[in-house]
Amino acid sequence: MTNETTPAPNFIRNQVRDEIEGGQVTKIVTRFPPEPNGFLHIGHAKSICLNFGLAEQLGGECHLRFDDTNPAKEEQAYIDAIKEDVSWLGFEWAGPVRFASDYFDQLYAWAQHLMREGKAYVDDLSPDEIREYRGTLTAPGKPSPYRERSAEENLDLLARMREGEFGESEKVVRAKIDMASPNINLRDPIIYRIRHASHHQTGDKWKIYPSYDFTHGQSDAIEGITHSICTLEFEDHRPLYEWFLNNLPVPTKPRQIEFARLNLDYTLTSKRKLKLLVDEKIVDGWDDPRMPTISGMRRRGYTPASIRKFCEMIGVTRADGGLVDIAMLTHAIRSDLEDNAPRAMCVLKPLKVVLTNVPEDHQEMYEVPGHPAREDMTVRQVPFSRELYIDQDDFMEDAPKKFFRLAPGKEVRLRNSYVIRCDEVIKDAAGEISELHCSVDFDTLGKNPEGRKVKGVIHWVSAAHGVPMEVRLYDNLFTVEQPDRDKDVDFLEHLNPESLVVCQAIGEPSLAFATPESRFQFERVGYFCADRHDSTPEHLVFNRTVGLKDSWAKIKQKG
Repeated sequence: MTNETTPAPNFIRNQVRDEIEGGQVTKIVTRFPPEPNGFLHIGHAKSICLNFGLAEQLGGECHLRFDDTNPAKEEQAYIDAIKEDVSWLGFEWAGPVRFASDYFDQLYAWAQHLMREGKAYVDDLSPDEIREYRGTLTAPGKPSPYRERSAEENLDLLARMREGEFGESEKVVRAKIDMASPNINLRDPIIYRIRHASHHQTGDKWKIYPSYDFTHGQSDAIEGITHSICTLEFEDHRPLYEWFLNNLPVPTKPRQIEFARLNLDYTLTSKRKLKLLVDEKIVDGWDDPRMPTISGMRRRGYTPASIRKFCEMIGVTRADGGLVDIAMLTHAIRSDLEDNAPRAMCVLKPLKVVLTNVPEDHQEMYEVPGHPAREDMTVRQVPFSRELYIDQDDFMEDAPKKFFRLAPGKEVRLRNSYVIRCDEVIKDAAGEISELHCSVDFDTLGKNPEGRKVKGVIHWVSAAHGVPMEVRLYDNLFTVEQPDRDKDVDFLEHLNPESLVVCQAIGEPSLAFATPESRFQFERVGYFCADRHDSTPEHLVFNRTVGLKDSWAKIKQKG
């Protein structure tokens, strides 16, 4: 089991370092090539950290290039969000933001080159016919009746396709490779489709758009990418990647390396399914804090350092390691916030306490450290008064023996303050507890009471000084480890009805100055973040990032 003090395996970093030391590579150039058809998720974060991290660690550079070959599904809003995510994670791309569409003229010229060489043709088969002709994993394909068109005819049809003369499914351009290849990707793959769609970068200039497979390797070659790093599902595409590079007059020859993608339990990373959650308003947008998107995790309170740490913890291998325990991710953020989040007290479910032996106008002010181990953090001013709020869960009328919080006739210490005893329980007409009457032992400030032990310590907030706030308690969006594992069951049936619980809470006065995205440990409760969109000084909104328990730390100790 990987220990945090032992670096997780990263075979690509080791391999590239050896290449640099051996003189095969002078300078590594990587790229992160997202499609602008949705927001980035935690799986993309692994790829970002790998590509940008390699360049950072080995003295190279990493490009940000949008794979914008399908304008029907792409939006400028996605481009902007992706750029923001990469920057927020702490990475800088080399040079300008690049787009595959920057190379459309060159790609078109290379399609013409293939046609002149007899290695590409215009096909009139329908999509269904193309699938039928392609064959199966056990049966070879058969050639299209249009496969042997002359170069002149192909070039003419290509030009007319570009001008918009044909409908969207009337014709495609295919590379002429091998219809009997055991690798289906080499059975005359489509390299251009007709799309009558305006493009966010090129407008209405093009009526045809290149396929991913035709675009990707050539874009890498144009940019001088040395290592094209992608996930294992592209391993079967590598022969096609190399075929295009070997059959076109490209300026450089990048090399593709595959690694195992991230599969996180209780999480979906299918863009299509994430988009469905957004479109059906099951979540509040792509950056809903329950979403596994980078922007959703940011809104929930995750830090860039914690996500980078998590990606380093899981390592980079070629072996599919199965599901990664989400406890590793929560451990990464919890350990970061444990060291860096200031403390505060907040009562999620307020229960009023009246201290009957405290005068009505009594007030004390405690100076409390902002963080128990950080002298650089601002000292908090915590007021104490006759009326307080404690959490409902810290009181039990019929308490079992090992309940060390407040109960009738029992004592408990208020954090950073006195020991109090519950003398009377007040109930409303419906029989519900409305408030507690307690008394203070004034000889217990900063010291233990004489002659007795008080084991329990609870948090509290002064009723007169507390700040009202909305607290959103987020949990896993799904109730099962693999929500889309069973193809016969709709993944939406596994939605967690308790994935969001909203509390009207009371916080200590220091929280009134919380700015959006500021993070705190609410003592005894968990780690919380002021919502970056909804929280204002007039209406504070905090999102629970993670609880205090660290199951991964316990797992590591056992390992």
